[in-house]
Amino acid sequence: MDMTKLESRLGYVFQDRTLLRLALTHPSYVLKDREPDNQRLEFLGDAVLQLSVSQALYRRYPEMKEGKLTRRRAALVCEANLAGIARRLGLGGQLLLSNGEELLHGRENPSILGDAMEAVIAAVYLDGGFPAAVSLVERLMGDFEPISTDDKDAKSILQEMLQARGEAAPVYEIIDQQGPPHARVFTARALRGSGEEIGRGTGDRKQRAEEAAAAAALAALKENS
Repeated sequence: MDMTKLESRLGYVFQDRTLLRLALTHPSYVLKDREPDNQRLEFLGDAVLQLSVSQALYRRYPEMKEGKLTRRRAALVCEANLAGIARRLGLGGQLLLSNGEELLHGRENPSILGDAMEAVIAAVYLDGGFPAAVSLVERLMGDFEPISTDDKDAKSILQEMLQARGEAAPVYEIIDQQGPPHARVFTARALRGSGEEIGRGTGDRKQRAEEAAAAAALAALKENS
């Protein structure tokens, strides 16, 4: 794990690097609960992120109504947007994962990337305080323009985007399912008409997994445009 390069991309140098390592430790990496993982940091990071983005939007858009502010914030802090930011930072390559998660392409999994991004934000908050976390979020969010701020679901937006480019509607495939019958986790991928994979996601229902795959595809298309 090259923490120096990651710190450079984050624009923040940790006083306590164990916090950064913890933020990058996926639950699958932990052996029989002998060391902590990043789930508690993810919980804290979600709250820090919500407040940081809310504050930024409140100040940037003094004329924007509450409903639109809420939708804009939701679009900014959603899994797809956070996963896109994590990809730009190269966070996936720094994650500590189990061999099994590696085989499931965990480093590209939008859910894992989004969770890790929240955990890193929490790590900065604990290491440098709220002002440091706010500065990080402002650097990560850039112009605070999300993938989409309307009320359409990711699958609808992706279909419209591809068709506007003269492409066929995307196709979705369920490529994996794990867990007992009462707690299934599905993995779906979104494909262009040509068969090219453009996004992958997970969910506790097939529809949610497809929605996550569409959101990941939107983030990737925005990143490459």
